[in-house]
Amino acid sequence: MYRTKSARAEGKVSAAILARMPSEVSVILPDGSSRQLDGGSTGADLAAAIGPRLAKAAVVVRVDGNLTDLNLPLPDGARVAVVTGAEPEGREVLRHSTAHVLAQAVLQLWPGARFAIGPPIEDGFYYDFELPGGAHFSDEDLGRIEERMRRIVSEGQPFLREEMSREEGLTLFSEQPYKVEIIQGTDASQGADAAAISAYRNSNEFVDLCRGPHVPSTRRLGSFKLMRVAGAYWRGDERNPQLQRIYGTAWESGEALADHLHRLEEAERRDHRRLGLELHLFHFPSEIGGGLPVFHPKGGMIRMLMEDYSRAEHQAGGYQFVNTPHLAKADLFEASGHLQWYAEAMFPPMEMEGATYYPKPMNCPMHMLIYKSQQRSYRDLPLRLFELGTVYRFERSGVLHGLMRARGFTQDDSHIFCAPEQLADELASLLAFVLRLLRTFGFKDFEAELATRPEKFVGRPEDWDQATDALRSALESAGVPFEVAEGEGAFYAPKIDVHIRDAIGRRWQMSTLQVDFQLPQRFDLEYTGTDNARHRPRVIHRALFGSVERFFGILTEHYAGAFPTWLAPIQARVLGVRNDHDAAAATVADRLRGEGLRVDWVPGDEPLAARIRKAKLEKLPYVLVVGDDDVAVDTVGVNRRGGDRPERDVPVEELVSRLRAEVDARVGGP
Repeated sequence: MYRTKSARAEGKVSAAILARMPSEVSVILPDGSSRQLDGGSTGADLAAAIGPRLAKAAVVVRVDGNLTDLNLPLPDGARVAVVTGAEPEGREVLRHSTAHVLAQAVLQLWPGARFAIGPPIEDGFYYDFELPGGAHFSDEDLGRIEERMRRIVSEGQPFLREEMSREEGLTLFSEQPYKVEIIQGTDASQGADAAAISAYRNSNEFVDLCRGPHVPSTRRLGSFKLMRVAGAYWRGDERNPQLQRIYGTAWESGEALADHLHRLEEAERRDHRRLGLELHLFHFPSEIGGGLPVFHPKGGMIRMLMEDYSRAEHQAGGYQFVNTPHLAKADLFEASGHLQWYAEAMFPPMEMEGATYYPKPMNCPMHMLIYKSQQRSYRDLPLRLFELGTVYRFERSGVLHGLMRARGFTQDDSHIFCAPEQLADELASLLAFVLRLLRTFGFKDFEAELATRPEKFVGRPEDWDQATDALRSALESAGVPFEVAEGEGAFYAPKIDVHIRDAIGRRWQMSTLQVDFQLPQRFDLEYTGTDNARHRPRVIHRALFGSVERFFGILTEHYAGAFPTWLAPIQARVLGVRNDHDAAAATVADRLRGEGLRVDWVPGDEPLAARIRKAKLEKLPYVLVVGDDDVAVDTVGVNRRGGDRPERDVPVEELVSRLRAEVDARVGGP
């Protein structure tokens, strides 16, 4: 048995509590083994008993499923796992603790500042402040704050939990109105004397309202960087005071921090909004309004190639093509439930000739009308309707983000109407379709979430179970790793969300497969079965790209604008060495265009090196050079994007065969 003295010797446990503790405790580790410790042993003691490396890396422990501070005694018989800073839960604790140090540093540098909330977020943390006298942070202040934070870290201040009643909390934070408002919003049903409030103190001068847990001391921190300052309304409500938000990032090691900062630099280099302008693909004119892009000829070519591929695949898959209008009467969206459940995301209504119209937020209500336009029998099923349909959603200007979050976008939308017994096969086929499409566009790393029935739902539980089992079976058959998001389904159906990781490891939600019981019922959809009775069909909602625009943006960032040859708007550029080679270069370009390739040529008005450099800045897959020797024997020099060195004396016919094979195979990647 491992003997410990730290809990008693450091005085972290009161004598009264120690008197009630057993002399020994036994805990169960994640591998099922048990470990005996002295009574009063803490999570830190357990980590030390397992090994010095784990003790150094530990930040919290998970006790019977709940995260707990390392310095608290472990209960006898508990299931315990030591959590390190390299684990997702451990990183959240590191970031939350670093946010406390940020607040402490700001209050030291700006006495009288008010602080609101400082949670961990993806890859980082933030804290919201109100500075005295209406002062504002500047970007230059971040360096000063970081320096003060590092001083606090070096002092090794312990994070100590305190519990108190609501009244004690209100007194403690009486000069911090945002903390007071949080406390006043807590449940007072147990009475004012109940120990309902917890806080963490890491120095005599700084205490923060917090549930915890936290790292044992500030010395466990240090691999952090403050990133930027932004404005934020208190509680996200524009009617409330506007606070100043400092964003930061924190990691378990300097190496992990450096890797993250490199990814951020790479993400900035790949930002589709910047590349869209530089490569003349698209932009967002102010005259049109935010969130509504226009595509330039090069971007339009890429869109056409994406959409043509999608159309061809759907045609081969037995889908029937439909088209629906961009707006409809309010009656349709009343029937579908969108005005009840989705009105805040819809554009404002328009009054015309005594009727109210809305731009459509989704294509599905109109597809329901197409199904209902005639009597259906089991022989018609499955009926697969497909549309590249543009929809409109009024996103707030603050959440718009280029093509990733727009107000008008085109979905490769499909609705499959099928009998219950056809559901499993259709879902398996659809998931295979999704993965095939994503692989074609260069994505290889997939994972999924299966969102199941929430507490509030419509329909029969047995229908939900059937649909959920069919979705799970499709994922298992496809071999896609997935997690179950319990209770995260929509109120009307379970769903699969397929996620990919791009070239720099970022995770994107892409395609969605959703089984719907609600719309068939709301639109009273039926089919005649083999028994001549009327039955309700199942409906599968499905978008493979999600939206063409968003997929375009993700592709742009995945490839850093260097689209594979089959997708590139210009696949090759022909250059003569000098201007007296222009005629030969134009002839080669014409021949390649005659083979169906997208090729241009640039006259020799500038030095060859300058023209090659411009072609590389445009990220063209191939630059072809024609010189004296090439004119004589019908060859070209080939500069392939990313190639080690140019090829010389490549016969034009051989080049054509090579390019055609590359395009037909749809190969290429970042």
